[in-house]
Amino acid sequence: MKWINSLISCFMILFSIIDILGNAPIIMGFKSKGNVIDTKKVIITSFIIFLSFLFLGQPILKVIGIDIHSFSVAGSIVLFLIGIEMILGVDFHKISKNTQTSIVPIAFPLIAGPGSLTTLVSLRSTYNNTIIILSLLLNMIVVYFVIDKCDFIAKKIGNNGLDILKKIFGIILLAFSVKIFGANAIRLFK
Repeated sequence: MKWINSLISCFMILFSIIDILGNAPIIMGFKSKGNVIDTKKVIITSFIIFLSFLFLGQPILKVIGIDIHSFSVAGSIVLFLIGIEMILGVDFHKISKNTQTSIVPIAFPLIAGPGSLTTLVSLRSTYNNTIIILSLLLNMIVVYFVIDKCDFIAKKIGNNGLDILKKIFGIILLAFSVKIFGANAIRLFK
């Protein structure tokens, strides 16, 4: 039962930071402008980026002299700001317009962005790789479904529904960022 709880918790954290429901209006905007989004290409590219960072992120940090606790504290601050964005509806970062919407900006940075990559490294201090990879896989299935059925979902949920979901997941993300900050800041000062 503990394993299932860990999987659900990890899934929800990644779901909050990937924020595919919150990003659905952006994806719909690209579609409404006539951009064709290759959903399979988005999923494969995002998953490869996630796995690469999951396994190579920490060794790369060691090469440049940054320990995982410092990176996790910095990441928790980024996650905190993203949570604030989600709750208050403000934008601290802007997505540049690009005609190749499948890879840039949909796969990166919208889905596999700085916040989600930082979260992956931070999750390694709490969850094992199997749980993280399964959570990623489950999230990619949800991302595939949302992108593929974006127009249908928007009609059913509506803008108010999307806003409510974004705020709920923003609060979850804020709580997780505080947890990561607390757990890693203590280790920095030992």
